[in-house]
Amino acid sequence: MRQFIRLLLIPGVLGWLLGGCTEKIEPHPTTYSQLLTGTDKKTWKMVSIQVFDNGQGSGVIPAQSAVASCIADDLLTFYADAEHKLEASEGATKCNPQDPDIYVTDNWNLVNATATLEFYIPAVNAKVPWTLKNLTDRTFTVEYYFPDIDASYRFTFNPVQ
Repeated sequence: MRQFIRLLLIPGVLGWLLGGCTEKIEPHPTTYSQLLTGTDKKTWKMVSIQVFDNGQGSGVIPAQSAVASCIADDLLTFYADAEHKLEASEGATKCNPQDPDIYVTDNWNLVNATATLEFYIPAVNAKVPWTLKNLTDRTFTVEYYFPDIDASYRFTFNPVQ
């Protein structure tokens, strides 16, 4: 009987006690929306532009060289709320000193199936459906393909720290 307790009962009880203490860890993968917005909101700044015309690329152009400095330093804040709120705000340089800090309040829309991100970009002063080329927590790149000509604009953004 002593042998039975030592070989079966004690290891069985210990295994039951220790086995009941483990917590199953389930991964929560980051969604594309979370990469764009963070947990609450995330602010991005345009860092570069590329222009493609008839298959020929311009190369990467720093935002400060491609558009007016008062537009190149503007910030886009994507919110993780149900409305998908977007705010465009002035950076360090304002085009007009009387302009409000937040000059556009709109929304954004991400369609995973078509990799389309619709939002306002200050450099083109328009909200259009952009093709999402790259999206990580450190950068995102979108491109607009003109429907009637062989040309496109590509914009890259980095988060503001």
